Amino acid sequence: MEQYVIKGGHPLRGEVEIGGAKNAALAILAAAIMTDETVTIDNLPNVRDINVLLQAIEEIGAHVERIDVHKVKINGSFIRDVVVDNEFIRKIRASYYLIGALLGKYKRAEVALPGGCDIGSRPIDLHIKGFRAMGADVDIAYGHVTARAKQLNGTHIYLDKVSVGATINIMMAAAMAEGKTVIENAAKEPHVVDVANFLNSMGANIRGAGTDVIRIVGVEKLHKTEYSVIPDQIEAGTFMFAAAATGGDIVVKNVIPKHLEATSAKLVEVGCEVEEMDDAVRVIAPKAPMHLQHTQVTTLPYPGFPTDMQPQMAVVLGIAEGTSTVTESIFENRFKYVDELTRMGANIKVESNIAIIGGVNKYTGARVNAPDLRAGAALVIAGLSAEGITIVDDIYYIERGYEDLDRKLRALGASIEKVSSEKELQKFILKVS
Repeated sequence: MEQYVIKGGHPLRGEVEIGGAKNAALAILAAAIMTDETVTIDNLPNVRDINVLLQAIEEIGAHVERIDVHKVKINGSFIRDVVVDNEFIRKIRASYYLIGALLGKYKRAEVALPGGCDIGSRPIDLHIKGFRAMGADVDIAYGHVTARAKQLNGTHIYLDKVSVGATINIMMAAAMAEGKTVIENAAKEPHVVDVANFLNSMGANIRGAGTDVIRIVGVEKLHKTEYSVIPDQIEAGTFMFAAAATGGDIVVKNVIPKHLEATSAKLVEVGCEVEEMDDAVRVIAPKAPMHLQHTQVTTLPYPGFPTDMQPQMAVVLGIAEGTSTVTESIFENRFKYVDELTRMGANIKVESNIAIIGGVNKYTGARVNAPDLRAGAALVIAGLSAEGITIVDDIYYIERGYEDLDRKLRALGASIEKVSSEKELQKFILKVS
């Protein structure tokens, strides 16, 4: 089993290049099968979730050609099956995007219920509500979602709760429905806009993405396109918080600074300097972690503070002066990392959906388990700032969403290795001792 082993205490300095947004890329790959012409997608992150989805698309008959690790050509004209199910696809949440894509194109789909990180309940009832409103029959049985329609008809859909997944899924199906669909209380996240832009580049007629009302006029067919995925705001934010936790100075390149405004604002509140450039941000942290200041954070849908940055933020606040609070308003099970961080000396008490964090002077190295993708990245940040050696187990979760995390951190001066045996682990410890 692979692990990260980290010798903490090195301020991160230098430049890091951010890859494509995983959450945008997953939906865009699903949408790519909606045309019978060849689609070229660039700036894909080379992470496990992406590779699993590409494998699933290939298994139902689409032609997938990897130009390189970040670029792919997809032709959906060879699809022979609308049943998507293998042991891998059940492990990723984004498998549900294939329902909207296949239903829109073929008016039928059968997809295994998705898995992903266990960070709380993420039901697909809003997705189903949208599909049914457009005239589809949707059933859940034997671990599968089955959707069928003689015809999809445009309609007015109000989402009871802001949902990125439901917004994107309904938008994909509606792109090839008859007539006009209006989605109200739609999610406004950057990757919703990116998927809409991608569909429009294939000939769809979608307006209002990025606002809470999206209007879609269905078209008969979509055509080929070449498209580049937006940069990953969560990967960027992770490196920004790593700079803060280690007292570092990092330039984070290939980003859209506007997508990072909530993250940047909190870093300024805790005492960091943040400089914005056209496609980069620089984070300059106070030299000693306890020079960081306490603050309060509440996760909210975009443009609020992202739930996917909550564990990383908590790690920074754990070594800030004073008492901070982090309120999680999106997922109910997102504090599973707290017990692991406590092993490293953190002072955190969770009451309902609020973490009360008393700042400590430093973290100390320990052996910890990554409970999910973002919490795993947060524990790596804690290890980078800790005194001594930290071993992070279950890095499978981290590699679902971060490409070459250890390599990128080493380029910034971190002492971190990915090891797969006790011998390699001891060799690293010996080297850094």
